[in-house]
Amino acid sequence: MSTSLKDILDNDAEDIVLDLPEVENIDVEKKEEDETLCSECEDMTVEVNCLNCNEGFCGGCFNLIHTGGKRKNHEFEKIEDENKLNDDDAELEKDYVNVDGETEVIKDSEAQQEQEQAVQVPTGPTSTTQAILNGIQSKIEFIPLRLTYEERFYLNLLDSALNVSEYTDKVDIFSYVSKPKRIVEQIKQICSILIGLVYSSNFKKGEKLIKNKDFKENSEFFKAIFEIGRRYKILNPNKLKANFGKLCYIIMDSKLPEVEAHLEFNLYKPINTIKTFIKSKTSDDKIWNMFQDENLIYATSQIDSLNRSRLSVQRDIKTKETAIKRLVMRYSSVDLSEDDIKQIIYSIDDYNSYVFHNRNPTNRFIKRLREFADDEVASRFSIGISRGRSGSKLTHDHNKQYNYVLQSLTLWSIIQREMIYLWSISDDDLFNGVSYKLVSTGQGLNRVKACPKLYKIMYKLIGEAKAKCNGSWIGSSVVHLGDDAVPNALFFLDKYIQIPNILIPIDQVLNKIPELFKDEHINEMLAKNYNNMKELELRILQDCFAHMFDGSGADNFFMSGSCIDGRLTSAWNFTNEIHKKEYFKVFLLTGFIGFNGDD
Repeated sequence: MSTSLKDILDNDAEDIVLDLPEVENIDVEKKEEDETLCSECEDMTVEVNCLNCNEGFCGGCFNLIHTGGKRKNHEFEKIEDENKLNDDDAELEKDYVNVDGETEVIKDSEAQQEQEQAVQVPTGPTSTTQAILNGIQSKIEFIPLRLTYEERFYLNLLDSALNVSEYTDKVDIFSYVSKPKRIVEQIKQICSILIGLVYSSNFKKGEKLIKNKDFKENSEFFKAIFEIGRRYKILNPNKLKANFGKLCYIIMDSKLPEVEAHLEFNLYKPINTIKTFIKSKTSDDKIWNMFQDENLIYATSQIDSLNRSRLSVQRDIKTKETAIKRLVMRYSSVDLSEDDIKQIIYSIDDYNSYVFHNRNPTNRFIKRLREFADDEVASRFSIGISRGRSGSKLTHDHNKQYNYVLQSLTLWSIIQREMIYLWSISDDDLFNGVSYKLVSTGQGLNRVKACPKLYKIMYKLIGEAKAKCNGSWIGSSVVHLGDDAVPNALFFLDKYIQIPNILIPIDQVLNKIPELFKDEHINEMLAKNYNNMKELELRILQDCFAHMFDGSGADNFFMSGSCIDGRLTSAWNFTNEIHKKEYFKVFLLTGFIGFNGDD
């Protein structure tokens, strides 16, 4: 989030004065009046005096309020350091900041710099602001709704039922017994398990399900509980690792015509998104104005703490909380309660958090790669590769490998940006009711099923990556979908949600290297082998850019090589060999534990 805050209010001054006390009194104990504290947030020190309002504000709150409506023309003055505090308290205020009950020492110059930045007043709404709001509005059709407490309860029951189910072991095999018969039997079994788990954990709810002994009568419940599992997985890709494939295959089979005809229902329900949630709650068009309200940008923005002071981060958090309260008060209604508005805001925030944490490491790698465009760096740390050396299956000189890696990382960045849309498209291809083939792909029996929509979208994304890389493309642009390499859309998703699991651990190691050199003894040890911190970073990056993208990782070029999926295969192969690298001890010193993500 930018330290220069933009105005996000359009109301008249009179309305704002009436609203502010109510905003600050929501679930917060009223604080004693203190003229040295901001009259808005009552937490930060006064940095600006508004001459028209006759009130003092911190930089964040002032910028949040005073560039819209009548307040845009208010006169103000900055408060100098000597006017804020007396001499005895000034040193404490400059050197300490209290955050959530903890007191942390900060540098005088750093605090002063943050205060100066905070009082920069923006000129008003910009095209960038409007573009961000338009982007949010275009995504609400695909952003999954955050799970409620009750839905999380059902998610745990679903996970437990899938844990004990042997669905794929009984269905995805060659057998003399009719496959539709086996599918129906297994689906009824897992539905019975779910009812039993609900009954054992909540007698009243379970009793209602048991009264309707016919599975068809409880079909809406089954659809809802399977939808919860799919919705949760979208923004939590490292969860439900063992059971998500089983969940998808159960739904896929229930959509087969011969199975659905016997069951008289299927288990598919479209993902509950922000847009479908709003439409199910209200027909009032007022709520759609929220997605053009600048408050939404601040309420859902991600706060990056990397290389920032606690004071700066705290200011951004306070701004975010205030923006959320304003949105809740402005757009809650009889149909959409305050909790509903918060759920919508938090869902967008979850999505932004997902993209922020999964895409930023890729963008940082692109930034690091650009260092290798320098001739001096290229002469000392060439990333050129030769087929047959160190497992490489490609031959590229430094410049060709540089462009090859750049286009690969650019494509990965675009895919992470559009991942939520790709989930929606994959849903359509997986659960369209079209039959699949059970094929031995060399990795066991797998369901091979065409992915026409996903295939089309992937080539659009590749086209965008080509355009960003000056229209050139090194290597193959073949996308494997619905074949032995990537049998179906589920495999595609599983492949590309691993990109953050590959890049984030390495990114964290590189970010922590400066801390290692602050330790006298570690510094002495590393200096013997790498001379200095920059050389260590470049050596690690040299190996990454050379051998994460060398076409290795499979027995043939169909499975690996320079194709779109082969680039990811060779990256995974690189992670499997990381323990053999001479710099692996540096990884361990930074707290590196592996590439498997969280479960």
